Amino acid sequence: MTPLELKIADLVRAGGGAMSIGHYMEHCLADPEHGYYMTRDPLGVAGDFTTAPEISQMFGEVVGLWAADTWAKLDAPSPFALVELGPGRGTLMADMLRAGRVMPAFTAAARIHLVETSPVLRELQARTLAGAAPGACWHGELASVPPGPVIVIANEFLDALPVFQFERVAGCWRERMVMLDDHGSLAIGHGDLLPYPDRERWPDVPDGAISEWAPAREKIARELAERITRHNGAALIIDYGHVEGGFGDTLQAVRAHGPVGILDHPGESDLTSHVDFAALARAAAAAGARCHGPIEMGTFLLALGIAERARRLEAGKDRAVRKDVDAALRRLTDPAAMGSLFQVLALASLDGPVPEPFARMRSPR
Repeated sequence: MTPLELKIADLVRAGGGAMSIGHYMEHCLADPEHGYYMTRDPLGVAGDFTTAPEISQMFGEVVGLWAADTWAKLDAPSPFALVELGPGRGTLMADMLRAGRVMPAFTAAARIHLVETSPVLRELQARTLAGAAPGACWHGELASVPPGPVIVIANEFLDALPVFQFERVAGCWRERMVMLDDHGSLAIGHGDLLPYPDRERWPDVPDGAISEWAPAREKIARELAERITRHNGAALIIDYGHVEGGFGDTLQAVRAHGPVGILDHPGESDLTSHVDFAALARAAAAAGARCHGPIEMGTFLLALGIAERARRLEAGKDRAVRKDVDAALRRLTDPAAMGSLFQVLALASLDGPVPEPFARMRSPR
């Protein structure tokens, strides 16, 4: 058993024999002593997974140009907060700022704020951004970012926030819980029927159906919407997930770039679940924002010129470089890779400008 597994087992016993999936996920990722994100750099070949910014500089450059264009459409507030939620190694922000130099007033007005709880990742971010953003500030939560005009980027941030699961059992909804089996090992069981806002929306679903609810994600969407509508700004959310809510167990664990059981290696594997973009949009709209999208990430990147950027990176380079650039472009945009799995949602104020490329696409929510 891992040190965190022993700790969780003790917490389960102390809590009456059960712990919600959401609280289990929170302990696994954020326990101050043994939590996955608190103790390691999870990214890259030596880690457990790779995010879009680590695949190619093109991703961050396109997002940076989006931020600069959006800032200009917001009447170029100066200064303004350029905020990233869950900045990884700082790669995305560094690439954004480099691309943003095509609009010098944008980078001059930007005040960099990074929302990060991991001490390990904060140190990596500081190293990465030492030259690009020497005045960057770190925060444990979005609420501590100073008020004022804001552009927020959240790439693969929401998927790691806790999700609670409910399963249809004998015609009733029961919360899925982490319990202990006869040998003292972690196991999945069912708790009593607990309040769940959507449980009565589907009275006739079959036994075995699983519904997921992520209140922490909806809270972030509301906070973003309230800040944007109060202080002027926009937000861009990029994550893997589904456009409309439904049923299914999307909670997954990854270790060394491969899937493992969600109860295996607590604190030593990454836990994520698919983001329900419809729920995000409902929460943001209820808090006063206008939601643009979601659209597939491949569509978003191609519409903003990532293919043209790839051609420029390949110009005059040898065959190996061209092959690497093409592979990265396919991975980011191909529907069979990340292009369709990842969705992009933009938030803006009701009377604010429509960010690109949504102005050329379907109507906002």
